[in-house]
Amino acid sequence: MRSFYSCCQSSCRRIYVISTVLLGFFSSFSFAAVWTINYPKQPVQNSIHAQYIVDVLELALQKTGVRYELVESNDVLLQGKAFKLLSNNRTVNVVWAMTDDKREEDFLPIRIPLYKGLIGWRVLLVNPEKLSQLESSKLRDNYAVQGMDWPDLKILQANGFNVVSATNYDEAFTIMHRKQADMFPRSIIEVFGELAQPELTKALLIEPNFVLQYPAATYFFVNQRDVILGRLLTTGLEMAVADGSFDKLFNVTYLDMLQQLGLNKRTLLTLKNPLLPINTPLADKALWYQINP
Repeated sequence: MRSFYSCCQSSCRRIYVISTVLLGFFSSFSFAAVWTINYPKQPVQNSIHAQYIVDVLELALQKTGVRYELVESNDVLLQGKAFKLLSNNRTVNVVWAMTDDKREEDFLPIRIPLYKGLIGWRVLLVNPEKLSQLESSKLRDNYAVQGMDWPDLKILQANGFNVVSATNYDEAFTIMHRKQADMFPRSIIEVFGELAQPELTKALLIEPNFVLQYPAATYFFVNQRDVILGRLLTTGLEMAVADGSFDKLFNVTYLDMLQQLGLNKRTLLTLKNPLLPINTPLADKALWYQINP
């Protein structure tokens, strides 16, 4: 077993290598023109999740030492429109979204999971009368609702769940209120914000006993021709992971939320994700959230 001292040496060595070798690549840019990073305005303003991503972006750029300016788009850009603009390097030059094979083929992914995989941790929104009816062995016999074009729909189906499809986000909640589905799996980084909108969630509650988990990653994406910007973001994020500042920002944003959900007291149902690209860095445990015993 490696000693604590040798682990510290390894960590320090990693930071040193990143700081000297990789930052040397960018030294010629540090005193050049300012890097302008254009990112899409999000549909939900004042969201802690959108602000967290901007904070991560800023952290990564600060680590590299380059001069930069972050510019939000004038208009709200949903993912489809944002990726279309990114493909032409117009209006935005960085987008963040859940990865899949198609996106990694069309764009350059920065393979650091921005939410440490939390997008794949799901608790269940249910109507109050369903609280006593859900059992682990029969959970798949109940009907879950998901958007018809969401990757989560295919993931749940691949794991044997019955899924009702909704045409859009709002209709998914309408289906729940009409009791045409039994549960609405929601990411643990989304659910509290949704419950804070009573006009959206109404009487829905978080089911207290279960949590679904499948590997899923939200990445920064840049245009394939923006290789230098891709390296810049990769370098900054790797440095932030290595020196602990990435985890510090993550914990400040999400630790209280995770503790409120009491994940270590829930029955964990681990699911497969057939849509996950082969190059997802699952082996690097430092990049993923794990439940403390």
